[in-house]
Amino acid sequence: MHGVEEIIREAELLPVEERTILVNSLLRTLNPPDLEVDQKWVKVAKRRLEELRSGHVKGIPGDKVFAEVRERFGK
Repeated sequence: MHGVEEIIREAELLPVEERTILVNSLLRTLNPPDLEVDQKWVKVAKRRLEELRSGHVKGIPGDKVFAEVRERFGK
């Protein structure tokens, strides 16, 4: 059986897409999906997307959001 350090070294060699799948799979073992919660988030996401598309709300560019986070929390 592989040790954790060996598994990590091997995982680091995977292409980014496969590492993403691996991380997602491991996270699901820690926090299993809840269909009811997922459905609620889908509704929220669809509503927010519609608000953006209709112009009801205005999006904030990601670089501005991250700059504000860095300013607020340092680095």
